Amino acid sequence: MNLILTILIDGLTYASWLFIVALGLTLVFGVLKILNVAHGSFYALGAYAAATLVGWFASLKLAPELSLVAMLLAAVSVAALVAPLCERGLLRVFYGRDEVLLVLVTFALFLIMEDATKLIWGVNPLYVSEPYMLFGTVDFGPQSYVGYDFMLVAVAATVGYVVWWGLNRTRMGKIVLAVIHSEEVASSMGVNVSRIYTLAFATGIFLASLGGALTAPMISVQPGVSVAVVIVSFAVVIIGGLGSIPGAAIGALIVGIARSAAVHIWPVAELFSIYVVMAIVLMFRPEGLFQRIQARKI
Repeated sequence: MNLILTILIDGLTYASWLFIVALGLTLVFGVLKILNVAHGSFYALGAYAAATLVGWFASLKLAPELSLVAMLLAAVSVAALVAPLCERGLLRVFYGRDEVLLVLVTFALFLIMEDATKLIWGVNPLYVSEPYMLFGTVDFGPQSYVGYDFMLVAVAATVGYVVWWGLNRTRMGKIVLAVIHSEEVASSMGVNVSRIYTLAFATGIFLASLGGALTAPMISVQPGVSVAVVIVSFAVVIIGGLGSIPGAAIGALIVGIARSAAVHIWPVAELFSIYVVMAIVLMFRPEGLFQRIQARKI
């Protein structure tokens, strides 16, 4: 019983930050129709920026609680600085081209940003533990868990609800959905489609960098963290269905529990378990669990 509880809690914790990252990936695909291979690099930028800002706040002897503000500022800064540069300066040139070309462009961007992080932060790992200790521990029977993990679950649920509410209950969200269904019709009705593209891409980058910022206290931030994240994020959106918010949530939960079960029962099959689940889903639902073949929806 204790093993099952441990698997569920660890899987939920892993799924929470992964959902935030995958949500940004599926949002960008839903609006721009781009499989953004560079998404993991934005996650890494958020992690590096958060580690830098939290360390700076600590050096100023500020209250430890402000480290959470530093993490949020890091994610916002990455989105504000990188989104216009990437979307307006690079991707906009290739809109309307073959989708394979766009994948290659984002892969090239991924390689460039990998080297850029090494030039800026070096190759030595960064550690930031201040936020991780703020929430103490939580006891479940004989097991003790770090409170930060449960805060992460709450943040993921809040982010998911805010994105859903923004898309389905606001005027701007309705405009975004109109662009998703038909950019030509939306443009003919006076919608500034290029502005919506920039907004959606910036939101996707913010979600990726927020996921990186939130996981920075839990890992050693070092070169290569983006590679594993983008692979697992693609697994999540493929399982759930490209462009689906509920699919991203369910896909992250499935991947999180599958990975957690493998880690506790058969550790050598950690990554293998994720791909097995993805293969099984694709065998019976090639379009994903929450996606119909004839429609792309958020």
